[in-house]
Amino acid sequence: MSRLISPSILSANFNNLGRDIEMINLSEADWIHFDVMDGVFVPNISFGLPVIQHVKKVATKPLDVHLMIVNPDHFIKPFRDSGADILTVHYEACTHLHRTIGAIHQEGMKAGVCLNPHTPVLLLEDIINDLDLVLLMSVNPGFGGQKFILNTYQKVMRLKRLIIEKQANTLIEIDGGVNFETGKLLFESGADVLVAGSFVFGSNDPLRTIKDLKMV
Repeated sequence: MSRLISPSILSANFNNLGRDIEMINLSEADWIHFDVMDGVFVPNISFGLPVIQHVKKVATKPLDVHLMIVNPDHFIKPFRDSGADILTVHYEACTHLHRTIGAIHQEGMKAGVCLNPHTPVLLLEDIINDLDLVLLMSVNPGFGGQKFILNTYQKVMRLKRLIIEKQANTLIEIDGGVNFETGKLLFESGADVLVAGSFVFGSNDPLRTIKDLKMV
């Protein structure tokens, strides 16, 4: 089982974004997570292509881009061109998911699918072998700092069983309410990647927080 950390820059200080990216570069984090929101699929607007493009110029970690948007197929190539290394789309936003995943791979990126808290993992049974990762939302998407949904542990275990049953190499990523307590239980349940936003950037020592989160 992997133990990867992907700090979410949604919680970074945008007045000093370069400084925060440099902190991640120096840290034991593995990826840099971007939550791209359009105000339609989720009730919030965050940032888009220009921010990712600028971060790519200074980042030394892979860019882990999560599209919380409608019509993600229209933006696959633009996000690749902006520097995304991993592109995750929502199951709920894709009418032809297999085609979307194929298009992401064709552009040379790793492809992920995100499930909202109410969406069951069994819906991925016929596509799990095509996915590099599955991102499970452990809060309702749209805003940082929400309370962790406890059913996520069971959902991780169900997804892990599906991955093993299908002999897939898919990673399990979790986003929402991650801290030392939930992170430990998530890793024990079978998660591979933890997204942490306010827990990292709101701490007194983000470098130590990232290091300790990998070790919980």
